[in-house]
Amino acid sequence: MPLGGVIFVTIFIAIFGTLLIYLARWTGGKAKKTSQAKFDIYECGIEVQEKKDTKVSVKFYLTAILFILFDIEVIFMFPWASNFKSFIASGAGVYIFSSMMIFLGIFIFGLWWEIKSKALEWD
Repeated sequence: MPLGGVIFVTIFIAIFGTLLIYLARWTGGKAKKTSQAKFDIYECGIEVQEKKDTKVSVKFYLTAILFILFDIEVIFMFPWASNFKSFIASGAGVYIFSSMMIFLGIFIFGLWWEIKSKALEWD
């Protein structure tokens, strides 16, 4: 029976989505083409003056990647910390603790490497 429910939900979503698209087209009407300026992309009203060879510093990307990396580390640590008492109660506390310490060791080594290579300095 679970497959029947999935099929029902899929058909319902398809019909409901199609109905909403046609309802929006019917009630929204057509756009009137009064001028070309109305259909141009608006970005603060300033014409684009960007050169083709504009370069963005790699430091911005590196900082963003490091933020995401250490944010994911915290996301992995939260469930581990919340369930650690139940791991101890089940007898797997030493195994779970040692695996988390290996995980943290890898990340601490990565942070040490970033500091050592001066990747976080903006000089």
